[in-house]
Parts: sequence; C-alpha cells; structure tokens
Amino acid sequence: MKQPAQRGFTLIELLVSLAIVGLLAMVAVPLTQVVQTRAKEAELKQGLRVIRQALDSYKAASDAGVIDKGVGASGYPPSLEVLVTGVPRSAAFGFSAQPFVLLRRIPRDPFAEDPALSDAQTWNTRAYSSSAEAPQPGADVFDVSSKSAKQGLDGSAYRSW
Repeated sequence: MKQPAQRGFTLIELLVSLAIVGLLAMVAVPLTQVVQTRAKEAELKQGLRVIRQALDSYKAASDAGVIDKGVGASGYPPSLEVLVTGVPRSAAFGFSAQPFVLLRRIPRDPFAEDPALSDAQTWNTRAYSSSAEAPQPGADVFDVSSKSAKQGLDGSAYRSW
C-alpha cells in the first residue's frame, strides 16, 4: 500500500516566510514614524498660520478703529485667549452687542507633551517690544512659536518655525 504524499509546509519554508515578514516589518515601522511626524508638522504649520492670521487681523482691526486701542498700545491682543473670547467693538462703529471674535478655538501645538496645559499655554508668545533674536513674552502677543525643543524632518528646530 502506497502512503499518500504529506501536505504542509516544511520548517525551512516557514522560516523563510517568517524572515520575509520580519524584514517587511523592519521597513514599515520607521516609515510609519516618519509619516506620523510629517502629519504633526503639517498640523503645526496650519496652527501657526491660523494664529498668525488672527493676530494680523486683530492688528488691522485695531489700526482701523474697529477695536479700541489704548494710548501707546501696539494694537496687538494682550493674550491668545482674547482671539477666542473677543473684545468689544469701538463706539465709533456703532453699538454692537457682538464682540469682535477672530478664532473659534486656539489650535493646540501638536508637539506639546503636557496634556494638562491649555491650548494657549502650548505656544511661546513674543511681545511686540521684544527683539526677533531674543523673543520674550510681554504686554501683548505679536507672534507665536512652538515650545518644542525637537528638530523637524528638515533639521530645523520647531520653535524657529
């Protein structure tokens, strides 16, 4: 009586296929990390763009008289929260119960690691009176940057974006 041929994989075939799967995993994991970092960088760029446009709009409204500006004030908002909560409109433009609001919410810095911080606290702020070489917070918010000490994929520091 003839024995039927055994079906199945040999140990060598299983080891070769396991090695191939391992190599694919070694390539895929770093690639997914780069993709995740690129997504965070895109979110950071978008957040910076949104906040900076709101700061510029606030300044333009202040210069146009839509918002009352104090004597000697720069015309920039005193804090990032003001962009969300709003400020009263100038009496020169008539009475309006609606405050002048520029953002629905402040974007969060995607590289901020402390979840206890509010969205506004995740950003470094630069006052109008501080120099570009040594930005310092102050009585107003002229610009924002990331607090992250990490480097981007292009080699530049996120805080310099």
